[in-house]
Amino acid sequence: MPERVVPNRPEEAPQIREAVSVSTRKIFDGCRDKDCVDDLRVYPTLRSQAYIENALSIRPRSAELLHVAVKVEPISFNRGHYTVDCTYFYRVAAETFPAGETAVGLAIFDKRVMLFGSEGNSMTFSSVSGRPRGRDGDLPVAVVNAVDPIALHMKLVDAGAQAAGELEPGEIPAFIRESFPEELVLGPNGRRWYATIGQFSLIRLERDTQLLIPAYDYSLPEKECPGSSEDDPCELFGRIRFPVEEFFPPDSVSDAAEYRNMV
Repeated sequence: MPERVVPNRPEEAPQIREAVSVSTRKIFDGCRDKDCVDDLRVYPTLRSQAYIENALSIRPRSAELLHVAVKVEPISFNRGHYTVDCTYFYRVAAETFPAGETAVGLAIFDKRVMLFGSEGNSMTFSSVSGRPRGRDGDLPVAVVNAVDPIALHMKLVDAGAQAAGELEPGEIPAFIRESFPEELVLGPNGRRWYATIGQFSLIRLERDTQLLIPAYDYSLPEKECPGSSEDDPCELFGRIRFPVEEFFPPDSVSDAAEYRNMV
């Protein structure tokens, strides 16, 4: 029997056995972005609004990406191209000075890119769902990969002042509102909280297609499944490696792994 192919080790692969037809999504276009969003309005919770009303200043603590809403629309003057509108929803936390209270709020960032998504006119039916999945020629599938942002800077602005180009928030999904323990202050009254954040994103357009790919062999896991049915939990615990790195600080920190700590 020939040597089995291990994934991600093509240099040791034997000869190709056959060509296999697979149904998958093909990426037609994509882009990557490093956005620095300045003066992004943060809508605090009721309790947080009270904190910032009495604060002299505010400094960033963290920013968490809750959701990205994605919408695709065709460009009429450029055949096969589409606009991808992305709305990023963030949960932002900050510390007020001098009281040291933790303020929490919602920030919303809108972004638009233009990508090539090709065309198609077929309709797809499946035994999983009795209804058609739609015409391929209507819209491709937009996929957004993003990480939690970096909270770079925050500031407070007195009531009545407004940052240039600021827009009032549109409809906020219910599950986003439920991510906060209290009601959000969305009105124009009171002091305003602004944040500057850095966001890394990958955006692409995909379509269902059929591809012919080389096949080496059937893929079977090489690693055995460790048992976990022992009656003695101490014996199971004894097989766990001691986490030395959790008790001692590292000699160096990788920028790629610790990008949030650049503030």
